[in-house]
Amino acid sequence: MDKILILAGGYSNEREISLITAESVTKELKKNKKYKLLTIEPDGNFVKKLRKFKPKLVLNLLHGRYGEDGYIQSILETEKVKYTHSGVLSSSLAIDKEISKKIFIKNKILTPPYLKFIFKKKLNYNNLIKKIDKTLKFPVVLKPINEGSSVGVYICKKKDFRSNVMKLEKFKDILIEKYIPGREIQAAILGKKKLGIIELKPKRKFYDYKAKYSANAKTEHIIPVNLSSKNFNKINSIAMKAHKLLKCRGVSRSDFRFYNNKFYLLELNTQPGMTSLSLVPEIARYKNISFIELIEEIIKDASINK
Repeated sequence: MDKILILAGGYSNEREISLITAESVTKELKKNKKYKLLTIEPDGNFVKKLRKFKPKLVLNLLHGRYGEDGYIQSILETEKVKYTHSGVLSSSLAIDKEISKKIFIKNKILTPPYLKFIFKKKLNYNNLIKKIDKTLKFPVVLKPINEGSSVGVYICKKKDFRSNVMKLEKFKDILIEKYIPGREIQAAILGKKKLGIIELKPKRKFYDYKAKYSANAKTEHIIPVNLSSKNFNKINSIAMKAHKLLKCRGVSRSDFRFYNNKFYLLELNTQPGMTSLSLVPEIARYKNISFIELIEEIIKDASINK
């Protein structure tokens, strides 16, 4: 019987989603009697519980800071235990939106232009607005540098820029990114395979936190996606290129905007959600890969990688 330790919960703004993901995954794994499961949180007794259970591997279902930013991965590396999803460096690079964008730009992957903004005690909003007018143009997207699930993301015009920026002061620094209109398309990679793509048509402004996790948000999921074969291959290839550039393992999901026949890579997620509303399981289902098969593919990838 294979011992699998499931890490869930945590301390990030995505704690609730992590717990829902863990519940969904645990329910599936329990159907297969070959697994002995233990679900724990990364609290002060985490390492003690890990050593006592002695798992074959850790199924890391944490989201956001401390869970997919390299922090928990470094602890697992120290304990010499195998774990799912990307490693320390890949995780820290992917969650940092500024660093990952620099890597994408350097390697000729199109991504929206941006400014990094650091909060200071004395802030001249007029000068900042002038700078944006000159370099990016409104509307712009405001986002924390190292959060996931669209936490703290705002699309704003000049008139509501100041009020939205003030909501993000707790993050100390943020990205101000040129807003790219167009179609929202997401591409998933599983190991060395291009898993597929899905298009989203949110009823809200964009595919934000509520659109992702609320059953009442009524976001339309479109699969198969209406793209030419050339563009279909192109978006999958860009997602694979980004996956390899960041040296990701297991599953990753890249978020794109498709505008004027160009794909703009917004960001790459190294630990996409696995809830009933999540996109990667939906893409897998379209490829006749069941939820349990998807989970076991992720586990298998972790088993053969250190």
